[in-house]
Amino acid sequence: MTERPYLLFDVFTTERFAGNPLAIFPAGAGIDDATMQRIARELNLSETVFLTRGDDPPAALRIFTPGREVLFAGHPTVGTAIALVDVMCWLPAETTAFVLRERIGDVPIRIERDGGTTTAWLQTPPIAFGDPLDRSTAARGIGVEAGALHDAFEPRVLTAGNPFLFVALRDRASVDRVALDEAALRTIIDFDGVNGVFVFTPVEGGAYSRMLAPMSGIAEDPATGSATGPLGAYLADAGALPLRDGATFASEQGVAMGRRSVIRGRLHVRDGALENVEIGGNAVLVGEGTMRVEP
Repeated sequence: MTERPYLLFDVFTTERFAGNPLAIFPAGAGIDDATMQRIARELNLSETVFLTRGDDPPAALRIFTPGREVLFAGHPTVGTAIALVDVMCWLPAETTAFVLRERIGDVPIRIERDGGTTTAWLQTPPIAFGDPLDRSTAARGIGVEAGALHDAFEPRVLTAGNPFLFVALRDRASVDRVALDEAALRTIIDFDGVNGVFVFTPVEGGAYSRMLAPMSGIAEDPATGSATGPLGAYLADAGALPLRDGATFASEQGVAMGRRSVIRGRLHVRDGALENVEIGGNAVLVGEGTMRVEP
């Protein structure tokens, strides 16, 4: 029997018991894939991270939901970045930029400090838009009437490493009453080919959002960083966010769950075209523990 220590963070928040919980196993090397998946299912958090320490980059990440491994995810990336510089001290305290190695490739990280608060920013992988999907079927799939869908957005799958079905709604009340109908959703998307369903309504400064992902073993996710880059691109494409270099937005998520999260975004635009989106947020250490694992 081997004891494996782990740290527990709340991410995309500065308050404990808000945001999105994340378990980080600093000594992830040597744990086989099946055991990583069993540990993630046992902890039953949106994601669990297993680290392998290196020199350049300083860490390689394996990221697991309770149901599957993912190539990239935002809240594990942000949480791990802050853990490395502020808690685990794998990097000098004055570090402002580095990369983390994930299954999708190397993810650039930028660190900002304001007083005692650290913000980690990641650069999203390339963003791709899928074709528009049938509005009435998408509405049935999320359990709302077709009139609740926002006129400026067509339901579609977008991805920046992780594919999500995006459905925009008219108001917060419509977002809050979403309840998935899996049978209806399967008629318009490959249910096993997306990581979740992201519903939102545009608000001043960004969006009010929820993300439901039974296909990933997650009933609802309090904060979804990997969906927030595509969200920014989607808002800009529809004219709800100016397509301007440095334009900022925020996604408020997890409110209906009692775990409010704030995910910040910044557009990088060159020659009138979106180049990439940075996603930023905070994290706070909640506790630590030990998992007893069979060798």
